[in-house]
Amino acid sequence: MAFLSAVKMAMVSVIPSDTDRESTLLRRARAGDPAAFRTLFERHAPAVWRFLRDLLRDEAAADEATQETFVRAHGRLSALRDGDRLGAWLLGIARNVYLETRRRRGMTHVDVDDEAHEGQVEAVLPTPSPEDLLLDRELEGLLAEALGALREERRAALLLRIDHGLPYEEIASVMGWSLPKVKNEIHRARLQLRERLADHVGGHS
Repeated sequence: MAFLSAVKMAMVSVIPSDTDRESTLLRRARAGDPAAFRTLFERHAPAVWRFLRDLLRDEAAADEATQETFVRAHGRLSALRDGDRLGAWLLGIARNVYLETRRRRGMTHVDVDDEAHEGQVEAVLPTPSPEDLLLDRELEGLLAEALGALREERRAALLLRIDHGLPYEEIASVMGWSLPKVKNEIHRARLQLRERLADHVGGHS
């Protein structure tokens, strides 16, 4: 659809969020102003689509899931009390859409986590962080593969942190977890990514 094509075109350059203006837009959207909702969509759809693409690993499925996310959001705007949390709220809806899509398609994830030796890993890992790796075009494919090997819930939490910049408290809200669990899962995800990429990064300059 045309508006989803616009999402992809906007992914490189997303309009910076202006809190006051966004609150105004949210009030107008709640009152039924379609132009206001369209602007909110244009601001937040790129992040929602990217999150869904990274979870579903399928751009066409991410298109459909993004559309469904905003259809649901439009019908639930009155439930959002804090306009400052709009981005995290939308990602929470997107995560639910993803889980339903996975169940509907019979998607399964093979959990290849090996947590028995995680405590021994840090001493031998290379120094680049997952954030550094995201900036390296050469490593994009390897990073995508490593992300795909993570347990689904762990991958979602890590993406919310390093790709969408959510604070731990908001990730806890999106995932329905306690704050300690968020910190633990993200820590384990970082270790697993760095371990899987250790051979490549060790020789990378």
